[in-house]
Amino acid sequence: MEPTLLKSAATLCKTIMRNGYDAYVVSTALQAELIKKLGEKELDIACDAPEEELLRLFPSLEQCAEPGVIALLQEGDITYRFYPTAQSASSPPQMALCRMTPNILKRMAKLGPLPASLHNPLSPAVVSETGGFADFSLKCVRLEGLPDETLWRNHILGIRAMRYAANLDLPIDPPTWIAIVRAVPRILDYTPARDIMNEWRNVQPDKMWRFVTYLIDSQVIHGLIPEVASLGLIRQTTADGSEENVLEHTLACMKEYPKDAFAHDWLGTFAMLFHDVGKILTAEYFHGAWTFFQHHQAGAKLTRQILRRLHMTPEETDSICHLVLHHMRFHFMMTDKGIRRFTALDDTARLIQMARADASAHEDNFTAFNHNMKYLDRAQTPEAMLEPFLNGNEIMEYTGLTPGPDVGAARDALLRAQIEGHVNNTGEAVEFVKNFVKGRR
Repeated sequence: MEPTLLKSAATLCKTIMRNGYDAYVVSTALQAELIKKLGEKELDIACDAPEEELLRLFPSLEQCAEPGVIALLQEGDITYRFYPTAQSASSPPQMALCRMTPNILKRMAKLGPLPASLHNPLSPAVVSETGGFADFSLKCVRLEGLPDETLWRNHILGIRAMRYAANLDLPIDPPTWIAIVRAVPRILDYTPARDIMNEWRNVQPDKMWRFVTYLIDSQVIHGLIPEVASLGLIRQTTADGSEENVLEHTLACMKEYPKDAFAHDWLGTFAMLFHDVGKILTAEYFHGAWTFFQHHQAGAKLTRQILRRLHMTPEETDSICHLVLHHMRFHFMMTDKGIRRFTALDDTARLIQMARADASAHEDNFTAFNHNMKYLDRAQTPEAMLEPFLNGNEIMEYTGLTPGPDVGAARDALLRAQIEGHVNNTGEAVEFVKNFVKGRR
């Protein structure tokens, strides 16, 4: 390459780099050989500056309709074409350097037939208006072009395809699906967990179970959250004595959670994914049945490790771990004291919805759940008002009643009077039960 030509190209690149962007001449030695053999003073430059920034730096820049070209600059008898660099964080290291462009290929073709390996080069390309996806009017999610090559340029598209399929209730085109499955090791190697979570945050809560199913089927979940994937190898004993897969149960819970007032609760639905993750640490088989004692305690600690790995915010991590830790509270019939301790917790509405989803997924009866829901009203009553001032023995002592239903009726009437504020101390309680019994005779 002529020294002046190389110097002018280097000057353009330095101008771009001084303004905070990357720029370099594509395959310098190859282009120098093409200029020498063809006599055409053309140079291709790769940069990550957007078109508007290039126009600010080089006012004489021209728009160009050639494939993949951001813009074209004509300076004297030299033509410069600007191509985009691979900017995606999830592209592989091989894509960090642009080695081939459509224009270089066209110039090489003038010298003779191209090697087969160059007919479909892996070079950065301008992202289409559809963002790498074919039109959804095809009623499926399909990567445009050759799916394997499209994924090679930007591996986050594999996760995005599963998000689109879940949210839009569309199937993934078979060639796209198998390309995703083939690319899973690279998706996990090159895509930052934070980027995967950014895609996950855009999944609708009521479709999250479907998205997680795609992650499981593609085995992305096995590399991203192996603790959750391992739940597929554990079985638990249900109320009727049968067994079920813990991971399948988790998906069923995620499907049941986002309903009614919680239809748009992304955080609660996401927390449902981890509510049983502690079972991998606490599983024991005894007398023909599986037990998972303290799985909520172990699960909360394990979930915190996972969420840190996924770069969740500290606030989100604390909220989700809190839900995992206390998700079993509403599963058992609680006493007045128990329900009061429950209502003192944070985020009780989500904890109740988790219990509802868990019971629905198990197809359990709702006896304990309904009992606790009724007791929630009692939790609003001052604790001193839940027991009458006089017990049964004292009522019999002051009224002369003998053991029987009349004693219970007097006790209930006394408690109602206390709650309504008509009886405020023991002396008033004695007068009340005497008058109550006298009125019934």
